[in-house]
Amino acid sequence: MRKQKILVVDDEHLIRWSLEQSLKKQGYEVCSAGTGEDALRLVREESPDLVLLDIQLPGINGLEVLEKVKEYDEETIVIMVTALGVLETAVKAMRMGAHDYINKPFNLDELAIVIKKALETGELKREVAHLRSEQTRKYGIAHIIGESRHMKNVLAMVEKIARSDASTVLIQGESGTGKELIAKAIHWESARAEKPFMAINCAAMPETLLESELMGHEKGAFTDAKAQKKGLFETADGGTIFLDEIGDMDSGMQAKLLRVLEERTFRRVGGTKEIPVDVRIVSATNKDLIKAMEEKTFRNDLYYRIQVIPIFLPPLRERKEDIMPLATHFINHFNREFHKNVRGISKMAEKFLVDYPWPGNIRELKNVIERAIILENEETLLLEHLPQEIVARTSGAGAGPVSFRLPPEGIDIEDVERELIRQSLEVCEGNQSKAARKLNLGIDAFRYRMKKFGFL
Repeated sequence: MRKQKILVVDDEHLIRWSLEQSLKKQGYEVCSAGTGEDALRLVREESPDLVLLDIQLPGINGLEVLEKVKEYDEETIVIMVTALGVLETAVKAMRMGAHDYINKPFNLDELAIVIKKALETGELKREVAHLRSEQTRKYGIAHIIGESRHMKNVLAMVEKIARSDASTVLIQGESGTGKELIAKAIHWESARAEKPFMAINCAAMPETLLESELMGHEKGAFTDAKAQKKGLFETADGGTIFLDEIGDMDSGMQAKLLRVLEERTFRRVGGTKEIPVDVRIVSATNKDLIKAMEEKTFRNDLYYRIQVIPIFLPPLRERKEDIMPLATHFINHFNREFHKNVRGISKMAEKFLVDYPWPGNIRELKNVIERAIILENEETLLLEHLPQEIVARTSGAGAGPVSFRLPPEGIDIEDVERELIRQSLEVCEGNQSKAARKLNLGIDAFRYRMKKFGFL
């Protein structure tokens, strides 16, 4: 494990030596400088994790060194060492980005604790930044697959929304079209990415429970309220709330949500205090809200409040250009998850995937690929690896027994037999055993016919 590196900057040789010995005993790698100029050179050459910086230095003083260190690497932790009676300078250093300060003469044990806590804080900040970067990579716009004109338009709009101050967004589309993925992209591509993204399914909860989840509650607000609880609005302050299936929200809760949107404040259940909140609300539904308003199941005023910026996600059947890129993405994903080595999809299987109408949209496609990857061990996904309903619905099979009428002029039965052999081989992509089973023939009988008609 790499030792953490500390740069000691002080113009007094004895103090530098003393600090070096003490810090080395604590397991740190230590370098030192007696002037601001040397300190800046070592910052560039050694990239220390922490700088212990005396304010009073010859030449460039400590505050100037601090400013240049932060310009070079904002993440470098700097602890200022200051003489008693210059508190004002120490406070100025904190405003300029110093992590902490300690007064001379200092206690080495006290300094050790300050350094340890500062490095732990820095490590935590780096971990948070890494996780945030990972989330942005995982849920950002670049992660969303869309080659079709429809999706390119949607992603261009998502990018604009994310960078705007829009407080309400409505995403509409059939189940499985990726509404939550779009909501996450709006959050992680925005300035709100450092704050929480909180999601809730409005269809899964009765009004009282949904209100408590969103607004929180005070102790004793109802029978099971044994302690105060913060709701999602409070938890997500500064971030984003995703209200999935808002079209199924109870009318009473719709009125309470409308008030939050208009006032930008809320009260916990059982509370009287108005709590201000700054959240972006992204709503989603697979319902026709215009029809719901006509049927009086969705409030007109709430609809016009949440659909300031509407996004419509087209179903997969209307953007066929996205089917194969998505399928390839899911193959790569499940290869990693299940330690498989599927390299691609056969032309015949690809044709059936593209022609299938995908009533379950992207979610259904993902499930189909996952099933195939789990159950099959070949390097290529073949037509026979796809669920029967896809093959039947796409080919028109399954409509009943085969019907064939002899044409008036007659037909050569060998031509019929030759065509059946050809089609079975095509459907089974050259696999003779499977092609034979398609025609209810033994493998020897099938191969005899293959030789007879020139397929072998």
